[in-house]
Amino acid sequence: MAVPKRKTSPMKRGFRRSADGLKAEAYVEDKDSGELRRPHHVDLKTGMYRGRQILTPKN
Repeated sequence: MAVPKRKTSPMKRGFRRSADGLKAEAYVEDKDSGELRRPHHVDLKTGMYRGRQILTPKN
C-alpha cells in the first residue's frame, strides 16, 4: 500500500482543492431578444453590447 512520505502542506492542499470553488457560468436574459447570454459579453447573434451596435450580426 502506498503511503505518503511527508505530510501535505496546507498550501498544496489548497492548490488541490481550488477547483472546488469554481462556479458554473452565469447567464442573463437579454433585454432586447430575450435570449440567454453571458454578462459583460457581446451578443454574437445581434452584435449589440450595452445598447450599441458593436459587431455586424451573423447571418
